[in-house]
Formats: sequence, structure tokens, C-alpha cells
Amino acid sequence: MQGQAGSAPAEARDPHAYAGGTTLSSGPYALGSERSLFMGDEHSHWVFLADRLEAVRDVDGGPSQGAYEFLVRGGHDHDRLVLKAEGEAAAGELESSSTQALWSHAVAPFWDRQVGLRHDTLQGGKARNWLALGLDGLAPYWFEVGVTAYLGEGGRTALGLSVEYELLLTQRLVLQPSLDAEAHGQHDSANGIGQGLSSATTGLRLRYEFSRQLAPYLGLEREAHFGETADLRRTADKPVRDTRAVAGLRFWF
Repeated sequence: MQGQAGSAPAEARDPHAYAGGTTLSSGPYALGSERSLFMGDEHSHWVFLADRLEAVRDVDGGPSQGAYEFLVRGGHDHDRLVLKAEGEAAAGELESSSTQALWSHAVAPFWDRQVGLRHDTLQGGKARNWLALGLDGLAPYWFEVGVTAYLGEGGRTALGLSVEYELLLTQRLVLQPSLDAEAHGQHDSANGIGQGLSSATTGLRLRYEFSRQLAPYLGLEREAHFGETADLRRTADKPVRDTRAVAGLRFWF
């Protein structure tokens, strides 16, 4: 196709006259066959997050306890391996724990679909294994949301919900409200769990970030049990409502 100004004149300078025969694929500055540039989503990244590592004490008195919540995540932007672990300990013994191994796949901006396995233990109860299928991501207005459905042995089912929000009071002082709730599809009398909404825990933690990777915090946590689970706890002479003060450390690397 001829340009608006017509063809170049015969005496026009050759654009390759000063290259000395060097091109992108030949000569001393050739790039070679291997790629030298990669996009960010082509790299593999790993992170360990201790979201909660804390001492817990009932505001009405009682012995101190410990709690933890860890997250390991690694892989590319679209596919990752996610390991989650949380639990509570008292008097040097693990009272309860929940460990999950999940494969996370991006299905939309800020949202991942997760599938994997979960293993629960409870002191004085029975260990349970679950198949997990959930959705985890960032909702509008920066709410971190996770919804997971579980299928266990004998047709057991459960549904878990977690919501967190981080409010920056200053560049270092962060207020973090949270909500965790769980419902079950059938009775589990061995572990003191009834059918329907079993428990909900609300928390409020205030942390000071010496750096983005290291932050001590203080807070309050309120746990409540409902329906048949509350009835089972009353029968076992256990509290149905519980308010706890917490102090801990959050860090990641």
C-alpha cells in the first residue's frame, strides 16, 4: 500500500545502513532463543502467615488458653496450594484443631475457587474428615470473605463462613473486626454439635504494625452457640456464651 506522501525517494537513507549487519537474532547483541522477560503472573510465590498466635483468657476468669491460625500459600496467580491450620490449646495440650489442604484456582478478579480436604480433632471427641469446596476472595469495599461447604463420612455436611475487614486508623494502627460462623446438616453428639447453626464468633483486634510483616495486637472475642448445639452444651455443663480477651502476634514472611 502506498502512503499519502508517495514512495520514498531513491536517494533516501537506508534504515539498515548503520546496523553493521546486527539484528535481534544475530550479531554480538543477539538476545538468543531463551526468554529474558517474564510477566508477574508467570512467577511462583510463597508466603507463610501467622494470622493469630495469641493468649486467650475469659473475662469472667478461668485458666488461660492459647490459639493459633496459620496460612501457607504458594504457586502462581491462577493456581495455588493453600494450607490452613487453626486450633486451641490449654495446659500444654491441644484441645481442638482443624487442618485443611486446598487447591485454589482463580475464577474471577479477586476470587478463588478452593477444593481439598479438612481434618478436625477434638479432645474427648472423635476426629472427622471432610471434603471441602469453597470460594475465597475480596468482596466490594475490601471485605475478605470465605465460604466453604464440607462433606464428611456418613453423609455429614457443614457450611463455614468467615468475614474480615481491616480499618486503617493510621499508617501503623489497624482495627480488624471479624466474624466466623458454622452450621451443620446433622447431629454429631460425639463432638457436642447439633443440627443447624452451631456457633458464631465475633472478634475485634487492634494491632500496631512495627512493619507490615510484624504486628502485636490486643482484642476481644465473643463466641456464642445456638440451637441444638447450645442444648448439648448446657447438658454437658458447658457455657453457651463466652467472652474472651486476647493478646497476640501477627507476622508473615
